[in-house]
Amino acid sequence: MPPLNNPQPTVSTSAANPPFGDPGHRPIIQRGAGRVDVNDRKIINGGGADVVQLWPIKHKFAWDAYNVGNANHWLPTEISMQSDIEQWRSPSVLTADERHALRMVLGFFTTADSIAANNLVLAFYKHITSPETRLYLLRQAYEEAIHTQAYQYIVESLGLDGTEIFNMYREVDAIYNKEEFVLSFNEGIFDPHFKTGTFESDQKFLENICVFSLILEGIFFYSSFAVMFGFQRQNKLVGSAEQIQYIMRDESNHMNFGIDMINTIKEEQPELWTPQFVERITNLVKKAVVLEYQFAVDVFPKGIFGLNADGFKQYIEHIADRRLARVGINPIYGSANPFPWMSEAVDLSKEKNFFETRVTEYKTGGTLDW
Repeated sequence: MPPLNNPQPTVSTSAANPPFGDPGHRPIIQRGAGRVDVNDRKIINGGGADVVQLWPIKHKFAWDAYNVGNANHWLPTEISMQSDIEQWRSPSVLTADERHALRMVLGFFTTADSIAANNLVLAFYKHITSPETRLYLLRQAYEEAIHTQAYQYIVESLGLDGTEIFNMYREVDAIYNKEEFVLSFNEGIFDPHFKTGTFESDQKFLENICVFSLILEGIFFYSSFAVMFGFQRQNKLVGSAEQIQYIMRDESNHMNFGIDMINTIKEEQPELWTPQFVERITNLVKKAVVLEYQFAVDVFPKGIFGLNADGFKQYIEHIADRRLARVGINPIYGSANPFPWMSEAVDLSKEKNFFETRVTEYKTGGTLDW
């Protein structure tokens, strides 16, 4: 038998045969090419550094976030819902206003994490050219799936009408307005022909990161978290609140990761961060604050646990200022935090009885910045 013929592939870096990292084409292995220079790696537009080569790592924040996510892994079904079920069935434990607030919060949560996951998988991942950043995005997408499972677990455990809860984003104006606002920033990026590499497209992509990290994960989620911790402080629905506490830990890690990406892109492509772009992001945050206040009015038509829409407005303004400051934009509200007890709610470095619930001694790498 004659020896097998193993011809060497012809390497081409032309548009017809791009290297790994070009989202618009099938990747080509450049056999015999020089080794990757990690200094060429960028969050976007760094395809020449090869997205399949994890080592050496340049964007350490992404690698750290990935390891924190793995260390903090949890599943909803590890948390007992027995007390919640008994309280929900009791005619005397929860008021009608409290039940309404829970339904509203779940109505937002149930689809918000799916929106975040779809953005990661369908609009975001393929344009990222840093392999360590891609690695964490895969972990983040899995965590969004766990969160959606958690909401389903709460709905099913309490015997809520799942059809009602999961359709509230279509039927309740305050929820629809928030989610439609976020989804509007996927226009263009979902286009299969969209590519980074121009000033306009790169700004569009950076805007998407700002909206999902600063607004969806950094503002819209946090006021609903506060509602659930209001229940927890009253020793009500503690199983549901514990799951939301773990979700908040994950989402804080997602938000911090997104902010790190924003700041890294600012360093790698400073020309994108123009005064006009900063003004646009500031105005988007202002719009988000208005939408979140409208949501709070619907959640608290009368107020519960001493919480009301006006108090939430101050809290929303407070966290909006914090988000802006993290990316170098001047705060605009100057509102103090009206809910100092949120600091305790975000402290997850607590051991619990193993037979009561799972041990929750979490890594501190995902320190919650709320």
